[in-house]
Amino acid sequence: MLKEVTKLEEEVAVLDEQSESFQVLLYNDDVNTFDWVIECLMRICEHDAIQAEQCAMLVHYKGKAVVKKGALDEMKEICQALCDCDLSAVVE
Repeated sequence: MLKEVTKLEEEVAVLDEQSESFQVLLYNDDVNTFDWVIECLMRICEHDAIQAEQCAMLVHYKGKAVVKKGALDEMKEICQALCDCDLSAVVE
């Protein structure tokens, strides 16, 4: 019985690690246009046009904004794709 409980606790711990919520933070810059940022957010983060525009506005006026949340591996991929488009992004 003790072995089963320990194994279950280990499985729950692994699931908790996998489901931790990470976020991609996009930073403002003086190089990229609104249209380019919106296009990237729609293509990479799968935002619709309104959501992408709102995120771009937040980034512009606040200096940064969370553009996506999820599992670490997925957020790393999204962050890298945004950076590959010359945007400034990090995973937190």
